Amino acid sequence: MVFNLTAVRAPAPGEDPSTTHTLTAVAVRRPYPPSPAGAAALFTHLRALNDGPDQEAVRGELIILWLPMAHRIARRFHDRGEAMEDLQQVAALGLVKAIDRFDPTRGAFESYAIPTITGEIRRHFRDRTWALRVPRRIQELRNEVRTAQRELSELPGSHEPTVADVAAHTGLAENDVVAGMEAMASYKTLSLDAELAFDSNGYHLSDTVGRIDAGYDLAIDREAAKKELRQLPERDKAILYMRFFEDMTQSRIAEKLDVSQMHVCRLIARSCARVREAAMESDRAS
Repeated sequence: MVFNLTAVRAPAPGEDPSTTHTLTAVAVRRPYPPSPAGAAALFTHLRALNDGPDQEAVRGELIILWLPMAHRIARRFHDRGEAMEDLQQVAALGLVKAIDRFDPTRGAFESYAIPTITGEIRRHFRDRTWALRVPRRIQELRNEVRTAQRELSELPGSHEPTVADVAAHTGLAENDVVAGMEAMASYKTLSLDAELAFDSNGYHLSDTVGRIDAGYDLAIDREAAKKELRQLPERDKAILYMRFFEDMTQSRIAEKLDVSQMHVCRLIARSCARVREAAMESDRAS
């Protein structure tokens, strides 16, 4: 089978920069696995070439040559919820990285490429497929617990594995098993518009989310004002108490203190301004 590999190179010095230079290399797909001697010869030839169409052609042939190995590695991860096409794309990206970084003087290509491709796929699962960002250790626990549950469920006469069963099978502590089970719920998230499975009245997940209690803001404001209120003169504190806690009018307060209603109004305004300014200054300082 023949594959056409197309690449675009930059114009050489003196050439028209508006001209697109398309390079087409024809590579014949060889049987997999390739012979060690043939693969080593291709890598040695690749490293000896400078940037250009010849190098791109040899690099493309190496990619085609080893692509079946990358796809085979991708198939190992087929049962983890990702589409096989996506896994093959990630594996191919790992293969390209391995080809670009491989030193043919340091051994067989497979020994370097397999860990590189596998690591690229694992990194994809770790960084791209989780709905929530969780620590790597928790991700690993999730994978261990998931694998153990599947293996235990496939045993003859098996039942739903318990935490103790999984712990005994994996050698993990029961707390770690519980953490791994909880992490399974973090892999994919539910929409807030999702209907509750146990409810037949059409309630959604968003109906279970709490609302902001305005009383919290009031409590915070009171705490912020307490310190300055304690520092007010006794008469000013008494006036504020009668006005805001006993709900007395300014006229009644004026009669009780034998002062004018206008004077009471000025005292209340002055005390409130003093407390407000102190609270705002404290908030700016924090």
